[in-house]
Amino acid sequence: MSVKSDHRHLYLQVIDRIKKDIEQGVYKEKEKLPSEFELAKQLGVSRATLREALRVLEEENVIIRRHGVGTFVSSRPMFTSGIEQLSSVTEMIRQAGRKPGTIFLSSSIQKPTEDDIKRFQCDKEEDLLVVERVRTANNEPVVYCIDKVPCKYLPKGIAYENESLLEILHNEANRYIAYAVTHIEPLGYHEKVSPILQCEPETALLVLKQMHFDENDEPILYSIDYFKSDKFSFHVLRKRV
Repeated sequence: MSVKSDHRHLYLQVIDRIKKDIEQGVYKEKEKLPSEFELAKQLGVSRATLREALRVLEEENVIIRRHGVGTFVSSRPMFTSGIEQLSSVTEMIRQAGRKPGTIFLSSSIQKPTEDDIKRFQCDKEEDLLVVERVRTANNEPVVYCIDKVPCKYLPKGIAYENESLLEILHNEANRYIAYAVTHIEPLGYHEKVSPILQCEPETALLVLKQMHFDENDEPILYSIDYFKSDKFSFHVLRKRV
């Protein structure tokens, strides 16, 4: 079990060994690791070396350390997507081989806030539809969504509770969303959203705030989506210019 068979820094060897054990199923998702004393003994290293390795693994989100409880294997993201790809939450869930679902929470007609007036370039008396939903994957809540759309873009009597708004806008309102300007914010425990998504106290959220535009550069939809960080992973392709 010793990791002292190569000549790299010991903590790097420990990192590789623990990652390998996780990949091979020795330690499964959400499983508690042995105590520092036992793990250091198994690996043949000091507790100081083990702690340095665990620190790095925690930074890489491979493990989660709960004070007074122990160290646990992090859940692997269920979904991964390039942030440059504009897909609905429904489509992301489908692409991962899961069944998308919706828990409808509320909808209301509201007047725009000052920020909304700037976003939509609209009049202060214009009505906005505000929809609050939870998107599920195989019945597990994974994304909390707030969407705002000017009522003028939606046909009357449309059933939007269980559908992708991008698909509704395209199929029912003849508004094709061509692109979105996205801001990503990391967020810790949220008093309202985290319990709705059944998050563990240490589970962070990834918040995507997106202004969606049609082919004529007209602002159509504003969305705020709270993704469980242990279920979703986003990446971006950056090119040198």
